[in-house]
Amino acid sequence: MPLLLLIRHGENEYTKTGKLAGRLPGVHLNERGQKQALELADALKNAPIKAIYSSPLERAVETAAPIAAARKLEVQIEAGLIETNVGKWQGRSLKVLNLNKYWKVVQRAPSRAKFPDGETFHECQSRIVTALDKIIAAHKPQDIIACVFHADPIKLAVAHYLGLPLDHFQRLGCDTGSVSVLAIGEMGTSVVKLNQRPSFEFFSQPKKKK
Repeated sequence: MPLLLLIRHGENEYTKTGKLAGRLPGVHLNERGQKQALELADALKNAPIKAIYSSPLERAVETAAPIAAARKLEVQIEAGLIETNVGKWQGRSLKVLNLNKYWKVVQRAPSRAKFPDGETFHECQSRIVTALDKIIAAHKPQDIIACVFHADPIKLAVAHYLGLPLDHFQRLGCDTGSVSVLAIGEMGTSVVKLNQRPSFEFFSQPKKKK
């Protein structure tokens, strides 16, 4: 199976100021986020990436662009990689939401949580995994594929492929401008990297055990 690079987009003013951007349009990388995108492109310059997929939201596409440009690849938009639908909480401050009793459910028992007028984490995880499985099926076993999207969806994907209970996914980290790498095979999945930010040495897919 291909090696998946799960890349979180760079910083924007929502992540910087502690707000839920959700699926709001027009959320672009700020100056630091643009720098993070360039640092990712440089850190991955020796990785033989075959394809780059992105969430349709601007902050993800803008992060994917330098990585793609270095390889003369087209950023392929994958709708299934879009951010979690947080419904009425979109655009709200995390400090304010932390005062809401239901926020504790989101953080401590996410399998029971549903965002007001939004989706559940079960629905989000199913959507993300369906998109990634489609991407995996479209490529050769030796390919390295980059997917640029969002924090909770990335953590939900890692939890799924490692067989972690959904209620444990919030224990994983996923910083802006970070890369998590999964080697997904028919006999299971191994974590090559988790929540790593440049600079780092990229190493290729582990050799199969005889």
